[in-house]
This record gives sequence, C-alpha cells and structure tokens, in this order.
Amino acid sequence: MLDFSFTEEQEDFKRTLKKLATEELLPSYTKWDKEKKLPRHLWKRLGDVGITGLRVPEQFGGSAADCVTTGIAAEEIGRGDFNLTYAVMLNALIGEIIATHASEELKEEFLPALASGEQIFGIAITEPDAGTDAAGIKTSAVDDGDVYVLNGEKSGISVATEADAFVVFAKTDPSLGNRGISAFLVSSRLDGVESSSYDDMGNVAISRGSVYFNDVRVPKNYLIGELHAGFKQVMNGFDLSRLLIGLQCVGAAVQSLDETIQHVKTRQSFGQPLATYQGVSFPIVTHYQQLEMLKWQAYRGLWLRDQGRSHTKEAATVKWLGPKYSQEAIHECLLLNGHYAYTKEMPLEQRLRDVIGLEIGDGTAQANQMVIAKQLIGKAYRSYQHSNQTEQVKG
Repeated sequence: MLDFSFTEEQEDFKRTLKKLATEELLPSYTKWDKEKKLPRHLWKRLGDVGITGLRVPEQFGGSAADCVTTGIAAEEIGRGDFNLTYAVMLNALIGEIIATHASEELKEEFLPALASGEQIFGIAITEPDAGTDAAGIKTSAVDDGDVYVLNGEKSGISVATEADAFVVFAKTDPSLGNRGISAFLVSSRLDGVESSSYDDMGNVAISRGSVYFNDVRVPKNYLIGELHAGFKQVMNGFDLSRLLIGLQCVGAAVQSLDETIQHVKTRQSFGQPLATYQGVSFPIVTHYQQLEMLKWQAYRGLWLRDQGRSHTKEAATVKWLGPKYSQEAIHECLLLNGHYAYTKEMPLEQRLRDVIGLEIGDGTAQANQMVIAKQLIGKAYRSYQHSNQTEQVKG
C-alpha cells in the first residue's frame, strides 16, 4: 500500500516550524545578509526547539528523528531564513557521521554541544584542486606518535570562520587513493588552524571560506571511525545532505510563490488583478508543479534512507533539480513583483542569490548527472569513466 501522508506528529511539527520560520526568522532574514553576520542566537534557538539535534541519538541530547522528519525541518526553516537551514543540513550530516562512526568518548564530548546548538560544526572536504572529485584531496594527516599532524587547505567551507570544530577529511595513506582517506574531529581552537571568509554573492551569513591546517597536532583518539575509512563515510553522507539541500531550496521557493500569489491577487492592472492574466498565472502554476514533483522525490529519497534502501540516484536527482527549479521559480517571482522586488527591501533577490550557491555546493548539476548515469547504466559506464580518466592522466 502506498501512503504519501505525514504522520499526525509530523504534521504538528511542520505547522510549528512554519510558524517559527515565518514569524521569528523571516523578519530578520535580510538583516543578517546586510550585516554579514551569522545569528548564533537563532542557531541556538533552533537548538532549543530540537532542530539541531534531529539526527543525534537521544542519550546525547538529540531526538533521533527519522530522515523524513529531518526533511520537513529543512523545507520549513528554508521558508524563513535560507541560511539557517544549514543548522538542519550540516547538523544532520555531521551528527550522523559522529553518531555512526565515532568512539563513545568523542560522541560524549561533541554530540551534546552539536545537538543543543551551543556550538557550530563544519565539514571540511573540498579543496582548491578537489571539489567534485573528493577522492583527490591533498590535505595530509601524518602519524606522529600519539597524534596525527594535519597540513593542507580546505576551500568553500560553510561556517568556515564561525565553526567551533570541523569534521576534516585527510589523506592518511596516499598510496591507497580514495581508500586512504580518514576523518578527524578538529577543534578550531587548536594551534595551526586558521580561517578566512569569502566575499560571496549569496549565503553571506554562512561565512563560507577557507580553512588552513598548518602542522595541526590532532590526538589520535580524535580519529572518526576506522583508519582510511573516511571516503566511504562521506559518500554515504552526501546522499542525505543532497536530499536536505533540495528541500531547503524548495522551502525558499514555495515561500516566494506564496508571497507572489498574494501580490498578484491584489495588484491591479488595466482594471483587474494581475492573477487573472494567463501570462501571470501560468508561470506560477508551472513552478508550483515542478516544485511539488521535486519535493515528493526528495521525501521518497528520505523514506528510502529510513528503510535502509538504496537512494543514491534519488538524492542526486534532487540535488541537481532542487536548486535549479527553485532559483527559476524565485526569479519568476521577482519579475512578477515588479521593480520593487529588485531592491534589497524584499527578500526575493536575496533568496535568489542564496539558492544559486547551492547549484554548486555538494555537487554540481554535471556531477549529479554522472552519479545518476552510473546508477542507471551500471558497470559499463563506471568502467568507461575509469578508463577515460586514466587516458586523460596519461595524456
């Protein structure tokens, strides 16, 4: 039997978060962009209502929520403050990694602070020469007695200058390729850790930037999971974050559509509401339908993850089309609201800038299409890709 409905508890959760997002977060959404500031007090506010600990086990202060419920949080918080949905996406991804792979000692030290929203955690994978190709990272972690010594640069890292700690992926055995990558929990207060922020077009409040590791001495017990097992951990985590990113974008786009529908119903042109013109109503209908289809593909992917079933191509589809459909819808809404929407007095132009950033982060459209092709076509496609890459290296 197919059931496309949320549980009663999830519906209550959805209503509560929509109210919080539109009444508490939305009014100051543009403020943080203008001030170039991450509102840590609101991150903590999300912790107070359980958002930052959704994927954290109960014994460490979380709620151990399922993935579908976590998706509801991403969508609804996206309505109010797109940048604060990172408190859903980052914490879900990092919470899963720590809860699943870290030692009990590390769980006890880090998970309560993550779940409460008291501290902010980042994930450091991307490098100047290794974005989509996560296996190509050059940051090294060298065994030196009772510590690993980290050296390298991570780039394009969300909350780079705000994070209290990072989950850092580094090469522990370069001879093993992507099987020689390990993950570490690294406090931003350790000697040798430095960061800088970028002057980005959007996602300004998230303080995206570079993190530098210069002879950073990380105690060996801060290794997450098994040595050389980091690549597998992060690849599985991408399936979750990509689904949440899609819903994060949909939330911002649906809120934009809701606001625009109210505008075109009341704004008069040639003696009648704008909404009565097909040139206005049909684009709204088109974007609504695209977002609805995308949204339910995302929830299906999250349901599959909750069932322990494969969902990689679903996640890649949602990550590819979620930001694309959402920025197209927001752009249309900006145009339908007229010249005033082009100012910074309305949130539409900021939503457009913010959503565009996630057409890049966590895998570009092309990268996700490659993932889908591998899933659909299978071994022949993977073999061709490997041989083609080998020829490029030889050339």
